[in-house]
Amino acid sequence: MSTPQAAISAEAGAHDAAHSNQFALLTQRRFAPFFWVQFLGAGNDNVFKFAFTVMVTYQLQVQWLDPSMAGLVIGALFILPFLLFSATSGQLADKVPKEVLIRFVKNLEIAIMLLAGWGFMQQHVPVLLGCVFLMGLHSTLFGPVKFAYLPQHLNERELTGGNGMVEMGTFVAILLGNVAGGLLIALPLVGPSYVAAACLLLALLGRALAQAVPVSPATDPGLRINWNPFTETWRNLQLAHGNVVVFRSLLGISWMWFFGAVFLANFPAFARDTLHGNEQVASLLLVVFSVGIGAGALLCEILSRRHVEIGLVPMGAIGMTVFSVDLYFASRGLPPHTIALTLGQFLGEPAHWRVLADLALLSLFAGIYSVPMYALIQMRSQPTHRARIIAANNILNALFMIASSLLAGALLSAGFSISELFLIIGLANAVVAAYIFLLVPEYLLRFVAWIASRFVYRFKVSGDLNIPTEGAAVLVSNHVSFVDAVLLMAASPRPIRFVMDHRIFKVPVLGWLFKLAKAIPVAPQKEDPVAYEAAFRESAKVLREGDLLGIFPEGAITKDGTLQAFKGGIMKILETAKADGVKDVSVIPMALTNLWGSYFSRIELSGGQPTAMVRPFRRGLFNRVGLNVGEAVEAERVTPEGLRERVAGLMG
Repeated sequence: MSTPQAAISAEAGAHDAAHSNQFALLTQRRFAPFFWVQFLGAGNDNVFKFAFTVMVTYQLQVQWLDPSMAGLVIGALFILPFLLFSATSGQLADKVPKEVLIRFVKNLEIAIMLLAGWGFMQQHVPVLLGCVFLMGLHSTLFGPVKFAYLPQHLNERELTGGNGMVEMGTFVAILLGNVAGGLLIALPLVGPSYVAAACLLLALLGRALAQAVPVSPATDPGLRINWNPFTETWRNLQLAHGNVVVFRSLLGISWMWFFGAVFLANFPAFARDTLHGNEQVASLLLVVFSVGIGAGALLCEILSRRHVEIGLVPMGAIGMTVFSVDLYFASRGLPPHTIALTLGQFLGEPAHWRVLADLALLSLFAGIYSVPMYALIQMRSQPTHRARIIAANNILNALFMIASSLLAGALLSAGFSISELFLIIGLANAVVAAYIFLLVPEYLLRFVAWIASRFVYRFKVSGDLNIPTEGAAVLVSNHVSFVDAVLLMAASPRPIRFVMDHRIFKVPVLGWLFKLAKAIPVAPQKEDPVAYEAAFRESAKVLREGDLLGIFPEGAITKDGTLQAFKGGIMKILETAKADGVKDVSVIPMALTNLWGSYFSRIELSGGQPTAMVRPFRRGLFNRVGLNVGEAVEAERVTPEGLRERVAGLMG
């Protein structure tokens, strides 16, 4: 009998073949109801919060709440539940079926909006402040469910696109919620009533759609809930810290929220004091920033070719820094105005278009930066405690956002302008990104592979579905050039540990990259028997840990473009792994095509010895090269001759 999770996986695989892009997910029940539930929830949060902020800032005179502090107080109350209850919500999302928890959260939202509606009608500020805290609790409960739901229903090829859609939907919902809340509360006499009705309607519509969310089984139904939020918060952070790549990706995402919070919090003052614009200009900055984030999130699927491509993260970080710095220069020396510019007047000055372009591009790159990180966390976290890892992320996000407010406030109080604040944050982004990428070199390596496969070569992969997304496997390829390993990295959704000739580590730049990739050096047994045996022990360890191992059985780069005889190293690797207790190892034959004769391959010039890396542009740029991936072969059926025959067939 198939399990519910097996049925989900089968459905994901069937749908994957049927759609060509992320927007097709909106036509499928496994994604569409969930997407609109989270969209309406994010929108409702912001209709309520922004309408309340406008009401206490402009319409009510509350002696104990300074209008200039209202936004800060409301924001702090909304974030507080993320610090207090994220750990508990992560446990609930692992223990309880996700569709059940989603419906409970939407029921809670209806109750909160009924109370908030009364608060708006009576203009009762303490009740509305309480509802802000409760809506923060509502979002805290939904957060781990939101990101733990996706990997249960989407496969690896859909995960980046699904996350991009959710990220785009969230920022569009925030934007529309702010606009709607501001417009409704500004209506004379009826504003509070209309806001109350709109918030309740959005909650009811979200609950109706939640009924269509498909079955999403609990990943750890036997989990015992620890109701102490403080000890569980510490436990969640320790749990996340157990996987170095995941934990540092959490830090990377939290930094993105730190970065974004500085810009979002200072748009009104930036529009007024630096750009000399009115409230419409401040709203335009929010629109441009939100659209940029959404566009970047959607671009990720195209740029990654429907894989979880963390090589996009360094590109996103570079763009965030470049355009933050340029925003500083674009906003310096703008002509002063004695009256605040209207939206039309602001857009009528060419100098302002550079400001808007910088803002759009830095937010676009922030979207490109964040989506692959979310997808990586979902893919690399253990399913049994994936929601608790997401909860740890929410805790860190909240802490980083609070830290960003404190730092921004301190810098502004010290006399820095808002433009200078943006410059400092942009430069700090470069430092933080470099630190993360050096700690987790996989990001940098994937970035190099992504660049090589798109800007040095036009790289096309056929049969990429044959590369397993989980489990131990040995990838076997012909050896054509010094960048073969880089191109295989670009084709694989997972990291690959390569067994490589020890001499390649002496090649400038490439040797450093392969050391960073933790490639396994191997020397001939007669030359260095210790290194020879160590290489096979390390290879067996890679397979024992369920990872991918890459080898080039020819033992050396071809000198004439033909496929050489395969040596017996592949058999020794499989035998060592079997003796080490490793089971279910598959061997994946693959062939690089049209790469021989390029800059990184050996080729005979003027009758001399075949040489690589001379005459850089002898074939020009953007050469079309390919990788053909064959079907897996069981380890028991592998022979060097048989593998060579399969690779030769893939070479065409």
